[in-house]
Amino acid sequence: MFNAIKQLLYKELTLEWRQRYAINGILLQVISSVFVVYLSFKVLNPNTWNGVFWIVMLFVSINAIAKSFIGEGRGKNLYYHGIVKPQALLIAKFIYNAILNMLLAVLCLIAFSLWMGNEIQHQALYYGATILGCLGFAATFTMLSAIASKAGNSHLLMSVLSLPIIIPLLLILIKACKRAMDGLDQDLILKDLGVLVLFNILIVALAYILFPSVWKE
Repeated sequence: MFNAIKQLLYKELTLEWRQRYAINGILLQVISSVFVVYLSFKVLNPNTWNGVFWIVMLFVSINAIAKSFIGEGRGKNLYYHGIVKPQALLIAKFIYNAILNMLLAVLCLIAFSLWMGNEIQHQALYYGATILGCLGFAATFTMLSAIASKAGNSHLLMSVLSLPIIIPLLLILIKACKRAMDGLDQDLILKDLGVLVLFNILIVALAYILFPSVWKE
């Protein structure tokens, strides 16, 4: 399975490099979204800075990850079905989406810092929460993309399905990052990070168990 995951991940990276217009469009969306925020507010207080950052990340992540399975044709899916285990395909997609999501988060943080300043007190804890948030987004949206790809109006269905799952993750993320920005007690932030780790493990475990059944449909 490890070799299959490696080959599938290499395929995803190669295709993304050949079709750079897709990733360029996502990067443009990040820059333009942050620039619009800057034109609208100029200066943001720390709480608003944090909330707007995660709003931008949420919508960018949905657009970036939705194409994981929704963009795959039926013929390609049948081909994958015959040569790899469904778990290998899921893990490869998850790793790729996690890497992409973290790159987008780095770009978004740089853009926010350049245009609206950076008042994060606990830098390491904030960035740690951001990494965990990117992993949670990748796991959640990858699985929901697989489910939505089996139905009509896939993009709309994915948005509807994601709300009940992503809202608890967002609430924990925003709270942990807010505490990191305000420089509060690190023990409180570490507890929130622990909850994020458990949430991510739960999502990944459920996806790993349920995906083979979804893939057979």
